[in-house]
Amino acid sequence: MTTLSAQSVTVGYGDAPVVSDLSFEVPPGQVTSIIGPNGCGKSTLLRTMARLLKPTSGRVLLDGRPISEVGTREIAQRMALLPQSPLAPDGLVVRDLVGRGRHPHQRWFAQWSREDEAIVEAALAMTDTTALRDRPIDQLSGGQRQRAWIAMTLAQDTDLMLLDEPTTYLDLAHQVEVLDLVTRLNRERGRTVVMVLHDLNLAARYSDVIVVMKSGAIIAQGSPSDVFTPDMLSAVFGLDADVIPDPRTGLPIVVPTSSAARVMASDLPALAPPVR
Repeated sequence: MTTLSAQSVTVGYGDAPVVSDLSFEVPPGQVTSIIGPNGCGKSTLLRTMARLLKPTSGRVLLDGRPISEVGTREIAQRMALLPQSPLAPDGLVVRDLVGRGRHPHQRWFAQWSREDEAIVEAALAMTDTTALRDRPIDQLSGGQRQRAWIAMTLAQDTDLMLLDEPTTYLDLAHQVEVLDLVTRLNRERGRTVVMVLHDLNLAARYSDVIVVMKSGAIIAQGSPSDVFTPDMLSAVFGLDADVIPDPRTGLPIVVPTSSAARVMASDLPALAPPVR
């Protein structure tokens, strides 16, 4: 099983660090979600661990080796990355996009194979994109396009998947479908998954491990039940919320406590009486 870790990593854009002296070891064989407010470094950490960003200090290790010393093809055979807002060439159809996930496994003397074909067909089926196979990517809705990119990631057939906001553009039903799929890949095929998610309740429902980031640092890590507390939500997100157990699963559910009703109630005496 592929292992991935960051050791004392500092990385940013220009002179300003976004992630500072951060260490993190991906829990093997589990689904991990990274959460935190906008701009806290979630995607920066994921991109650094995928070798898309070079740290100014520290290092990332892939199977115990500095990732800077690992060839690009070997990296692509060991882990797959779905970035935010990926781009495809104009006119590229869904099946060809998904087929690109097989490129790291091919050689000039052994191009397309029956195994490649079977894996692509399975990826299309798992993401409910088979009917879209001949449609150009740029003619799809946002949700359809996202599912096509996820299918390409699945076709890469790695045992480590890094997903940066994989439910972007999806309605709630398709968000649940995608995360159900991620869970099946983990439970049935042993895939290690690291996701950046914004929806706290989906993160709690679908994750074995929650990593909480704020201001470029990890401030909490553990099971959803251990991590999701009113104090954490207040300190990290500035959110006044209750945390209650799901009646079916026992997992935590975040219920924001809106102040709007209280504000409106306090303002009522100052309002002018209605004109009759």
